[in-house]
Amino acid sequence: MSLLPPEIEQAGGHAPPSVRQFGVFLDNKVGKLLELLRLFDDQHGLQLAAFSVVESSDHAVVRLIFNNADAARVVLRSHHYTFSEVDLLVVELSDGRSLTNLCLHLLGAELNIRFAYPVMLRREDSPTVAIAVDDLTLAGQILLRKRFRLLGEEDLA
Repeated sequence: MSLLPPEIEQAGGHAPPSVRQFGVFLDNKVGKLLELLRLFDDQHGLQLAAFSVVESSDHAVVRLIFNNADAARVVLRSHHYTFSEVDLLVVELSDGRSLTNLCLHLLGAELNIRFAYPVMLRREDSPTVAIAVDDLTLAGQILLRKRFRLLGEEDLA
């Protein structure tokens, strides 16, 4: 008999649900973000779920999360964009499970949040946040034990 909560067992016992983020490198020039975003407008079954822009004087990194990472990768490669990929947790905040509580629980395990940003899609009128952490598996298991809802790619459609 397992001592893990049902949510962790459903996640395979070890790896909580996560999503793939693409970090696309762009020249910091007028119109480059629009050019990038337009690539995805007419892609059937591909929807942008979240994005964030980090810029410097000569370049920008646009962080993107889609409902279909494989399809997004194909689009980026076919248009010769330079990008990186990383897995993130997407956490729904609701019913006493606030951003403050999320931070408190991760701090208790001495886990750092490297960056975070809101997700544009909302489920059941609850805000949702994407977070990058030092240890994705441990952070996910902690949040699941604390009854946070973690979303996978299939939940972003």
